[in-house]
Amino acid sequence: MVVTGLGVLAPNGHGLAAFEEALRRGTSGLRFVPRLAELGFGCRVGGIPADVEAIQRAYLSQEELLAMNPNMIYAAIAAIDAWTDAGLARIPADADPDAATGAVLGTGIGGIDTIAEKLAPRTDAGKVSRLGSTMVEQIMSSGNSARVAGLLGLGNQVTTNSSACNTGTEAVVDAFFRVREGRAERMLAGGSEGHSHYIWAGFDAMKVLNRTRNEEPERASRPMSASAAGFIPGSGAGVLLLESLESARARGARIWAEVLGGHVNCGGHRQGGSMTAPNPTAVRRCVRAALDLAGVDGREIGLINGHLTATFADPHEVESWRAALGVAPGELPPIQSTKSLIGHALGAAGGIECVATVLQLARGFVHGSANCEDLHPALEPFAGSVVHETREAPGLRLAAKASFGFGDVNGCVVFARYQE
Repeated sequence: MVVTGLGVLAPNGHGLAAFEEALRRGTSGLRFVPRLAELGFGCRVGGIPADVEAIQRAYLSQEELLAMNPNMIYAAIAAIDAWTDAGLARIPADADPDAATGAVLGTGIGGIDTIAEKLAPRTDAGKVSRLGSTMVEQIMSSGNSARVAGLLGLGNQVTTNSSACNTGTEAVVDAFFRVREGRAERMLAGGSEGHSHYIWAGFDAMKVLNRTRNEEPERASRPMSASAAGFIPGSGAGVLLLESLESARARGARIWAEVLGGHVNCGGHRQGGSMTAPNPTAVRRCVRAALDLAGVDGREIGLINGHLTATFADPHEVESWRAALGVAPGELPPIQSTKSLIGHALGAAGGIECVATVLQLARGFVHGSANCEDLHPALEPFAGSVVHETREAPGLRLAAKASFGFGDVNGCVVFARYQE
């Protein structure tokens, strides 16, 4: 199982070249969002992809854009980029769909902005006739994957998963198993999330967003830090094209990385787990199961791309990684948080962070985590593993990426540098 295509639209860069440069330089995509201040949000910082209005016109017609919200637009841009990067051509409109290729493109919140801005107020005002004929496709959770299927002509399974912050990673695991079982030759996989104060309001009300750094947006996302005070909401999309090695070789595709294994599970809201907190036993079980399927010993992992959101859970997560890999604190491999640069993109987080992980394997580097210079006291035993500045890593061979979401759900994927 290999990755032959990557597409990313992140707060700190659109496209692989821009995104890789941002990771290497430690460029933040977090900005002050005036609308959040106007509405009285405690957190007034967010991660929103730049220049999308200009970018989208190169991907979508005006007619298509009228029937799409930001979540769908972000998914389409990243999916088309992954498709093109894999060297595939769009299926003509008058041809049969590609029965060998499908998609699992998830979202955490979906079209809630469309519901809040258009559906609810027009319905309540007795203006149902003004909703338009595309309202349903904009608010249904599967609107993002369905639109991509039409744009590219996909004829295999096309679906949208939704598992909170684990959505993007879970999508990659689901696609992995579908190709592994021979039910598809190729699958697009990842997640997307639009930006909207309606999406972010509930988290602000929970006081899980950082409201202490509104005047320093780039320093607001502080995973693993003693001064961490909540996550920063983000948005965007990250999509990978997973393909059987046989198919990739047959068409002479460029290969980014190998997918060795993955696993998803739930902690059942037991042993400390809840709707908003992970069961640490289930987290460790998830990572170990992914390693077992991959046939990899925990000590072989060379990079951890963690969930690491800048909440109270960070120290517990790092300890869970140590236990799952079976190493001492001083032996933990380099661990990083991409969220320190882009915020928490919710349903898109796992997809964007999987793209980041694959890029690092293929290019041989490890990006630094910003704003964790004041390391949390509980993480001092792991200080040598926390990457602050980007470093070259030409020998990097194996990486693990995990996500842990509301609802006590977990996902982990093991990637390897591809070698003939």
